[in-house]
Amino acid sequence: MRFKRKWELALDELDEALNWGVRHHVVLADPGYGNCREFRDALRAKGLHFLVGVQGNTDVWDPDAQPQAPQRVPHQRGRPRTRYFDANGQRPVLIGQLAAQLPRSAFHRVQWRQGSRGVQSSRFVALRVRTAERHMERAVPREEVWLLVEWPRGEAGPTKYYLSSLPEGTPLKELVRMAKLRWRVERDYQEMKGEVGLDHFEGRSWRGFHHHATLCMVAHGFLALRRALFPLEEAAMDTAPGAAAAAIPADAPHRPLSAMLAPDPRSRASAWAVAHVTG
Repeated sequence: MRFKRKWELALDELDEALNWGVRHHVVLADPGYGNCREFRDALRAKGLHFLVGVQGNTDVWDPDAQPQAPQRVPHQRGRPRTRYFDANGQRPVLIGQLAAQLPRSAFHRVQWRQGSRGVQSSRFVALRVRTAERHMERAVPREEVWLLVEWPRGEAGPTKYYLSSLPEGTPLKELVRMAKLRWRVERDYQEMKGEVGLDHFEGRSWRGFHHHATLCMVAHGFLALRRALFPLEEAAMDTAPGAAAAAIPADAPHRPLSAMLAPDPRSRASAWAVAHVTG
C-alpha cells in the first residue's frame, strides 16, 4: 500500500465505476476536490465534464484577457519573460475579487427546486474564464470554463463559487441545477445515518464495516425506491381536529405502474405446503 491523496482515491473510484459500465455523467464535487487543478485535469482527460465548488482565492484570467506564451525577443537585454502574459497588461485575479467587481445587475434570480421550505432560489451569474493557478510557475492556461457565482439576498457579497467544463452554450439555469444537485448526496448521508444506522457500527475490522455499510446502502436504496414509486398521498396525512377530510380523487394514479402478474397456481400450492408443514 502507498499513500494517496483524496482526489487520487476519487479518481480510482471513478475508474472502477466506469469499468463497471456506468455512463459518463457530470462529476460534482465540493471545494475539497474542486480546488485541485490535477483533479479537474484528470476528469477532462477521462472525457468527463465537471461542476465543482472552489474557494474565492483561486486565480483566474479576466474574461477579457488573452494569455499568451512568452517569446524570446532577439537581442533583448535582461532576463527573458518566462510566464504567460496578457497583451493588455492584465494579470490573473482571484475569483473573489473578480466577483466583487461585478455589479448587482449582472446577477439573475434562478429557482432550482421546490423544497420543504418553499421554492429554493438565489442570485447567480456565469462567466467564461481560464484558470490561472500556478501561473507563477509557468503553468499553461487551461481551456475556458464556466465560473458560476452565487450571491444570496441578504448577504454583503458573493458567497459560493463553482467551475464547470460544460459547453459554452449551457444555460445559466442548467448550471445552477447541476450545482445544487450535491444536496442529494448530503441528504442521502443524513438519511443513512439517521434512518438505517450507518454510523452505528462499533466493530474493528474492515470486512465488518464493509458489510455494515453495504447493508445500509441496500436498505436506503430500497426505501428510496419505495418512496419514488409510491409517494405519500395527501389523504393519508393526518387532518387537523375538526377539519374535513380531503376528498380522494378518482383519477388515475400519479405514475403508471406495470401491471401485476397473474398469480401462479404452483405458488399457491407451495404456500399451502409450507403452512401445512409449519402448522
